[in-house]
Amino acid sequence: MTGFPILMYYLWICLVFYDGHLVFPKSTDDIGPFLTRMWEHVSVDASPNLYAWKVYTGLIVYQLFLAWIVPGFMQEGLPVPSLGYKTLMYKCNAVGCIYITWITAAVLHYTGIFRLTEIIDNFGHLMTVAMIYGFGVSFGMYFLSIATGNQIRMSGNFIYDVFMGACLNPRLGPIDLKMWLEVRIPWVIVFFMAISGACKQYELYGYVTPNMAFMCLATWLYLNACGKGEECIPQTWDMFHEKWGFLVIFWNFAGVPFSYIYSVVYMASHDPSKYRFSTTTYVALYATLLTSYYIWDTAMSQKSRFKMQTQGIFTYRKTFPQLPGGTVENPRYIQTAHGNRLLVDGWWRYSRKPNYVADWIMSLTWGLCIGAATPIPYFYSVFFIVVLIHRCGRDFERCALKYGKDWDRYCEIVKYKFIPYVY
Repeated sequence: MTGFPILMYYLWICLVFYDGHLVFPKSTDDIGPFLTRMWEHVSVDASPNLYAWKVYTGLIVYQLFLAWIVPGFMQEGLPVPSLGYKTLMYKCNAVGCIYITWITAAVLHYTGIFRLTEIIDNFGHLMTVAMIYGFGVSFGMYFLSIATGNQIRMSGNFIYDVFMGACLNPRLGPIDLKMWLEVRIPWVIVFFMAISGACKQYELYGYVTPNMAFMCLATWLYLNACGKGEECIPQTWDMFHEKWGFLVIFWNFAGVPFSYIYSVVYMASHDPSKYRFSTTTYVALYATLLTSYYIWDTAMSQKSRFKMQTQGIFTYRKTFPQLPGGTVENPRYIQTAHGNRLLVDGWWRYSRKPNYVADWIMSLTWGLCIGAATPIPYFYSVFFIVVLIHRCGRDFERCALKYGKDWDRYCEIVKYKFIPYVY
């Protein structure tokens, strides 16, 4: 809760002010002056100024407004144990809200009311405001949950409970705040950071580099996937079990949008000659992204739709693009004594976590798009692989305890944890 915000500032400072090099005190005598230099960068170029407050708060208010009024598909979630196995309904209108946001941004940009280049130019200021929102909402929701008696699974340790959260399903009218924040803020910002970087390049050079165009495509794919497949989100562990605490809140307000797109920040402030590739390299880069995206998209869709098929609540949505293979017809599965079904078909017959593998490869390409110009954009993929390995260990341990011999049988059929025929 303290180290990561500091790391975010440090990596941003190195990227923008030190040509992407990781800087350290030159000696023990330089520690004080080094910290002073770091603080000057933060206090001057990352201050929570009025402009950043207006932009970031405006985004939150606009996204809440759209989530409230835009019509959407109503999706039933999984039975929630803490609610006596009651199911909740989720209003899935992200795809409409996202397209409205794109149109709004285009109008504001071309009329000169709000130039999109200003987003990347004010990265530091916006990041600080995002952090303040992350901390404020985390502590605010904790105290509100306690005051209203909506807390569940509390440990009694104040900091731990703030970190993990107190409430499970916070709602504002028809809006499920946890699902809203998972899509409408982080990935919208990530996408518009890339678009802002592209606009910045166009203003400076009269063209957009293939590297920056790559990030525009990559962030659009992710944002659009979250919108078009929003009905799959209520079937995930995040919605079903994870509480709404600092871990989720800060990460979505600040962590994702300001630590995943360092490559865009670098490209927007450095000459294209530092990250220019051959045509063959660009083809390989784009092909890797699109192949990984296809596997990730369809694997996520297969698992979520399988869960909905099991509940008898699956409805096919024609949101764009619906990729072939997203639904497994007459899927093979293991019926467990616990009552759940374990999918052993589609991508899930080759690997226990095919979505993780594809998702990580996509994260790696977000760094590869600037080559070896600086190591900082690779933070996303390094951090992400640590998270995924930890999460897999946790999930497999819980499944072994939950399903017993059925899990052993599952592991005999789906032998590989990550990469088929490798590991």
